[in-house]
Amino acid sequence: QVELVESGGGLVQAGGSLRLSCAASVTGRTFNNYALGWFRQAPGKEREFVAAISWNGGEKSYRDSVKGRFTISRDNAKKTVTLQMNSLKPDDTAVYICAADSYGVAPTMNSDDYDYWGQGTQVTVSS
Repeated sequence: QVELVESGGGLVQAGGSLRLSCAASVTGRTFNNYALGWFRQAPGKEREFVAAISWNGGEKSYRDSVKGRFTISRDNAKKTVTLQMNSLKPDDTAVYICAADSYGVAPTMNSDDYDYWGQGTQVTVSS
């Protein structure tokens, strides 16, 4: 079982930065058994993939629109995954949700591969 709690969201002007963090509570397995991902969902839109990272941080994957602006990282000792978001745009406004993939080694963009989800943290970017 994995419980995920996000933090770090807020209101920021376009061009600004935010750092999201997701803390995990894990039972039965170790945190580094899981690939991790960030997704987002804007009002009236479907949830979409943002970034993912492999169990050891060696592989990362990003949606095209955030490449070069967002960076995903993880600290297995602290059981956290972080999303550093720079050069934010109004289109980045959404609830950001972290997720854990029980069977993944490599990062995956497919939300169906993720077994555990956090509640999300709101990110609002004003123009």
